[in-house]
Amino acid sequence: MISHEPAAAPDGAPAATPLLAIRNLNAGYGAIQVLRDVSFDIIEGDIMAVVGANGAGKSTLFRTISGLLTPSSGEIWFGQTNIAGLGSAEIVSLGLSQAPEGRRVFSGMTVEENLRLGAFRRRDKTRASVSAGMEQVFGNFPRLRERRKQLAGTLSGGEQQMCAIGRALMANPRLLVIDELSLGLAPIIVEELLHTLEVIHESGCTVVLVEQDVSIALSFSDRAVVMQAGQVVMSGISSELLSNSEIMKTYLGG
Repeated sequence: MISHEPAAAPDGAPAATPLLAIRNLNAGYGAIQVLRDVSFDIIEGDIMAVVGANGAGKSTLFRTISGLLTPSSGEIWFGQTNIAGLGSAEIVSLGLSQAPEGRRVFSGMTVEENLRLGAFRRRDKTRASVSAGMEQVFGNFPRLRERRKQLAGTLSGGEQQMCAIGRALMANPRLLVIDELSLGLAPIIVEELLHTLEVIHESGCTVVLVEQDVSIALSFSDRAVVMQAGQVVMSGISSELLSNSEIMKTYLGG
């Protein structure tokens, strides 16, 4: 069992207990192993980035964390619960929600119907709380209010990303994971989405950004881990990683 003793912070002060603690995680697809002894922590209240090139194992990692893929070994602690091997619905109920890579909205359903699906395993699932959650999403993404009766499949790429994030928020998560936020979107839309994520973070939600675009991820986050070939090869303060040319060249192709 993982020790929940807080690690020592760089200044010698005790660090906060992790909201998410991953220990020696291995996972893959059949005989193909993708993740190899992955270990790192996500501290409650942080904006965390997980970066690496295409094929580094980032999406596999968060498919495993979210319960969409069963690990072959290792532990995933969300608070005091080992969620390794739990189903995705149960993990959402505990407070961990993900907006997946490629947005993946339900194209034949309206924006509002997509959002209401996100509340299916909401931790506080009363009619009043779901309505309040919907209003909060519309407050974060006013364009979704304008298009609430529109089929999600007819939205622009940026609006579909808003819908996917809004659907994840409807579960009232403690930890929100965004997989490839910037993929296929214009820079001005990405900037707008990042501003909204800052507002969401300020409301008390821990945010994890899983990104190929290293500059965006490290500029936005507090801390980061770098993945390569299914392993964590570097971790630290995002600004320090971003300013280290040797790290950028060796691990991130910068």
